[in-house]
Parts: sequence; C-alpha cells; structure tokens
Amino acid sequence: MNDSANFSVSSSLLDTSCPAKDTPAMRAHRLSIANAGLGNKQAWLDLFDDNAVVHDPVGKSQHDPEGKGFAGKARLEEFWDTMIGPVDLLVIPQKRINVGDNIACVVMTSAIRIHGIKTYMEMVAIYETNDAGKLTSLKVYWDVDGASEILSAN
Repeated sequence: MNDSANFSVSSSLLDTSCPAKDTPAMRAHRLSIANAGLGNKQAWLDLFDDNAVVHDPVGKSQHDPEGKGFAGKARLEEFWDTMIGPVDLLVIPQKRINVGDNIACVVMTSAIRIHGIKTYMEMVAIYETNDAGKLTSLKVYWDVDGASEILSAN
C-alpha cells in the first residue's frame, strides 16, 4: 500500500529530527523505519540476521497469539506481509537512546492508515544488532487493546 500521497518519509526527518550517535543499532533503526515507510520489503528484510526475532508488539496479539514473536527470515517476511505491507506507515522518532553500539531504544509515534482508517500509536522499540550490524532482535511495545478499539470503532 504505502501511498506516498498521504504519508511520506523525509531523509531529514530520519537524520535530524531526533539526533543520536551513529551506531550499528541506530543505523538499523533508521533504515528499518525508512524502508518500512517506503514499502521496501527486501531492503527491510536484509537488515535482519537469518535468526533474528521480531516481537511487534511484545506479548500476545491477534497476529502472534502465543506471543513468541516472528523468528527467522521466512517468518519475518510473513510479519511484513501481515503488518507492514498492507498499511500506509510513517514512523516518527521522538527520543533515541544508544545503549552501547549494539542496542538502541527509541520512543516513536507511528501514523498508520489501513482500510481508510487513520490512527496514531505511541511505541517504544528496542533494536539489537550483532557485530556485523544485522538486527538480531526487534521488540516493539505498544497498546494492542487501544489500537484494536480504534480500528473497531471506525
């Protein structure tokens, strides 16, 4: 979907709106939100190690009933096809915190449009990379029940 007429990703937004030291984890964060917003599935998948795990959201949800996350490239592709590909998405970082070189914690707001419904969500994401700079873990905390209420009310 990723309709650029309504949501757009600006390189200046990603690079200067919320500055932080350039580390492997922070680069992975910046590239992850940029590729998700632009609909670049393969570039997004290429950011991850073969054994990476994505928890988005952390805990049980409709698309992850057991709360175990999406592990491995095939499951990450399934995650994209379920959660990122079908929506218009813009992620705006509010605060970026480096925890060494291989962990980045980011407070973000996401603007999402799905099936004509627009909503905003506050999130906290933790990006972890290996020494090669590949994401090994992505954990995103957000209010699943609140998002479901917004979508079902419209």
